[in-house]
Amino acid sequence: MADLNVTIPGDANADITSHDAYAQGVPHATFERLRQKSPICWVDRSDGPGFWAITRHEDILTINRDHARFSSAHGIRMEDQTPDEVEARRTFQETDPPVHTRARIHLNRAFSKKMIAAYEVQVRELAVEILDNALLEPQFDAVTMIARKLPMRMLGRVVGLPDEDLDWLVDKGDSLIANTDPDFTDHVIDQVNTDEYRFYPFRSPAGKDLYDYAEKQAALRRDTNKDDLLSLFLAPMKNGETFTDLEFKNAFALLVSAGNDTTRYSISASIKALIDNPGLLSQLRTLDEAQWLLAVEEMLRWASPTMHFRRTAIEDVEFKGHHINAGDKVILWFISANRDETVFEQPFTININRTPNPHLAFGQGSVHACLGMWLARLELRVVLQELVKRVHSIEQSGPETYLRSNFIGGIKSLPVSIQCVQ
Repeated sequence: MADLNVTIPGDANADITSHDAYAQGVPHATFERLRQKSPICWVDRSDGPGFWAITRHEDILTINRDHARFSSAHGIRMEDQTPDEVEARRTFQETDPPVHTRARIHLNRAFSKKMIAAYEVQVRELAVEILDNALLEPQFDAVTMIARKLPMRMLGRVVGLPDEDLDWLVDKGDSLIANTDPDFTDHVIDQVNTDEYRFYPFRSPAGKDLYDYAEKQAALRRDTNKDDLLSLFLAPMKNGETFTDLEFKNAFALLVSAGNDTTRYSISASIKALIDNPGLLSQLRTLDEAQWLLAVEEMLRWASPTMHFRRTAIEDVEFKGHHINAGDKVILWFISANRDETVFEQPFTININRTPNPHLAFGQGSVHACLGMWLARLELRVVLQELVKRVHSIEQSGPETYLRSNFIGGIKSLPVSIQCVQ
């Protein structure tokens, strides 16, 4: 059921391929129109081959599970790549089973629900330190002072990286995943020629910097197991295979970018939700542990920082009356699925008791579900728990700004005015 008396934000006729269309927030009105009128539609592009846009929850779930016909091995973003670029920049995200399965089983030990639960004390210690420092000032940017700090500092501990390197790594991760936003990179992918870096992640010079850093970290672990995530990356799999040097460097770049930015934007969206829904702050203060788990899922649905992933049809497919040709790109719009009114009652209203909540913020339901989802859940829950204990009221003291990207959506600055609990 759709929200009654709720204005759906954004332009109803936005160009969903344009990075500029997201610079003022997600054009949800366009995705609502597509879900209702053209849930499976062909989208032409002026700068390259078009694609099939899939906007309904049910269809996205079906295609995302069908890796036999809809492959990840040709790239997972809208961007077009040559075969040699795909090979040079491939991570395990850009593989299909059984190759994907071998790598995933190898790495899943470090990211399982049980393993991540053991980090709660460390996450809470970091969250307390970060919040106590931020709340010394009555006004500050919540993204800079809170949301940007926790994910990378925690990832540094899991991965095994020195604290003094983390700010530099955050900057490099921003340059990668926000390679369409001039606030984060001088090499904006649709504004300057980036051919020089086409064999590096996101066609970015930051990719080369991260490759060089990863090589140094690998050298430190070749002879000495430091009992951290990077040592696990370098260790042999069950079948005796190991990641090649290039696979290791690409996996490291993925960790730095995806492991930081998506959680940051989930935290930012949650703080913005507290501002826009004043009653939410008092609601969250009353939750028990089971209720907190529900609340976090709703915040993840609401944020949906990874807006789409691409699949490529590897054979001709008839899908709900549409002929998808082999080689066609198929874009799965998770941001749309998580507002699908046929799945979520009043999808444009935050309901922290929502159950069931089959959101697709982590690409659930497929072999490619996000490896770091349990860490992201833990970080979001803990930082919100510690925030609501300390804050009596939170207001916005200036306009927020949004990432210029059709791939990752999020608030990149959020000026706030805080009144703390006395």
